[in-house]
Amino acid sequence: MDTSTKRRLFLGFLSNWVSKLAGTIVQLVQVPVFLHFWSVPLYGEWMIVTAVPSYLSFSSIGFGNVAGNEMTMMTARGDRDGALRVFQSCWWLITAICAVCILLFSVAIYFFPVSEYLKLHEMGPTDTKWIIFYLGCSVLLGQLEALLQSAYRCVGRYPYGSFIKSVFSLLAFTAMLIPVCLGGGARSVALAFAVANAVGTVVLCFMVKHDLPWIRYGWSHASMDEVRRLTVPAFAFMAFPIGNALNLQGTLLAVGYALGPAEVVVFGTARTVSRVALQMVQMVNSTFWPEMSSAYGANDIPLIRTLHRRACQMALVIAAAIIAAMMALGPWFLHRWTGGHVPPSRTLLSILLLVVVFYSLWATSSTLVAAINKHQKMAAWYLAGTSVTVVITYFAARAYGLNGAAASLLISELVMNLYVLPESLRLSHDTFRDFAASLFSYPASLRPATLLARLRRSRPQLES
Repeated sequence: MDTSTKRRLFLGFLSNWVSKLAGTIVQLVQVPVFLHFWSVPLYGEWMIVTAVPSYLSFSSIGFGNVAGNEMTMMTARGDRDGALRVFQSCWWLITAICAVCILLFSVAIYFFPVSEYLKLHEMGPTDTKWIIFYLGCSVLLGQLEALLQSAYRCVGRYPYGSFIKSVFSLLAFTAMLIPVCLGGGARSVALAFAVANAVGTVVLCFMVKHDLPWIRYGWSHASMDEVRRLTVPAFAFMAFPIGNALNLQGTLLAVGYALGPAEVVVFGTARTVSRVALQMVQMVNSTFWPEMSSAYGANDIPLIRTLHRRACQMALVIAAAIIAAMMALGPWFLHRWTGGHVPPSRTLLSILLLVVVFYSLWATSSTLVAAINKHQKMAAWYLAGTSVTVVITYFAARAYGLNGAAASLLISELVMNLYVLPESLRLSHDTFRDFAASLFSYPASLRPATLLARLRRSRPQLES
């Protein structure tokens, strides 16, 4: 890797960390502020209502991700006209899909007694419908924002695009808190949030136009042939959120049917603690994703191979470090976190952490497959693996309790490793032997002997 690639990776990881930090700030600040100015029942109903528009996030399917991959690969080949064609085609397609979705959504919430169905008492029926409408518009605008960020991504400025998105998210959250602190109701809060998101989207449009003059809004380069070509990989992306739902909610339901709600609490909280490492692994994946698209577009096989190896190595190192900490502190944290209501089980936590190790390897390796729009078969494998896992989780829980349920989660991870690793090695022209050896190969400056020697040299200076 050259210096510019390393710099982009560093800035990409930093911007992803800022994005995660922004999400954490929102979660930490939101609860105490809302509960200070609102009653507990009102905030509870707000959480219920805000979950409804989130399903609109499936509206654009996966065209934003697919377009970003395609634009990055085309730009790496010097084909900016092709990248503009993809941008304009997906822009109008996503706009049309979102317009149809908001129309159908509006008709549905107008005629459907949402407040009665959700058993709301603090929010009136009319306010509930307007809140869902405002937040639904915000979700749909997010589909266009994903495409706008792809414009920055295709020219290697994805850290900047990610950072701008994080800033806009925090500003929209701040705009939402203002009416809360002024004593406003749920409807005014939802309106403030929607307006802030709309302004952010418009500003981002102008920023893209200013920073990337070759990106033009219009339809002169749009092509239905381009849309048809991207449709299959776009639909395939839908399998991943569906598979994630099966892996998370589906297995919890299986445990609930097999052992009852009390065991679901133990299983769910232990798995939440074990999945802390996955957040960092996902940051690694998001960082390397654009670089893999660019390297594949330029047909730079050695760089593809290096990026794949280093991404997997970094993910495993991070996962191993966090898992070691969880093994030492996890049971204590679980006991403190739940106020002693959930008994910590080191065996259960150990099995769930083993699941994380296997997940870290295939999930990071799969970044190469997904980054070049070759993920159709992988999506089918993931959906099949998670579906089978849900069924086996039920029977394993009945036969062996929570430990059996946790062990059953290894099935989908093993299935994905058996498919993803060979596929990624084929795309990167790598062999399993060399790939495995690369996972234990580190720069000389990071080897244990070098670090110990540096420590011995610095000790006399510290003592003096």
